[in-house]
Amino acid sequence: MSIYKENEIEEWYSQYHQTIFKYIILMVKDSQQAEDLTQETFLRAYKHHHTYKRDSSPKTWLFRIAHNTTVDHLRKMKPIRLFQQVFQKEQSASSEDIVILKENSRELYEALNNLKVSYKQVIILRKIKGFSILETAHILDWSESKVKSTLFRAMQTLEEKMKGEVNYDEKQVRR
Repeated sequence: MSIYKENEIEEWYSQYHQTIFKYIILMVKDSQQAEDLTQETFLRAYKHHHTYKRDSSPKTWLFRIAHNTTVDHLRKMKPIRLFQQVFQKEQSASSEDIVILKENSRELYEALNNLKVSYKQVIILRKIKGFSILETAHILDWSESKVKSTLFRAMQTLEEKMKGEVNYDEKQVRR
């Protein structure tokens, strides 16, 4: 069983490493931390392989682990980030992050990062990563109706933020 488990985890790693890394980096905005959390995701998958009931795809199961791993990390980091915000008035994205997120969609990702966590999570999983409502519900441990309603509100809020950015940019140009 152990060789089978190792082979399966290795196969999943080769198939899903990049997509899980990209999901995590959207959440933590730090490539080194995202790589560490990706590794932690697969380590947890290996340790808890016996709990995989095969009632969802391996990708959905791994994203659930990645989600939980990232949320655990963010909860631990919350006091540190609060401290940093007090002492750093402006935080700008690193050039590496901007390159990763593509220059032409930077405004979208900035607006996305200004959303509350639940909105950001559901938009990333449904609209960016392309998970179904059922898969997203499984990953986030929500009901399907909560995924639908949260996505609806999240998309409205994102659209308002994007319109706000455009209006702000237009005002800057007029000055």
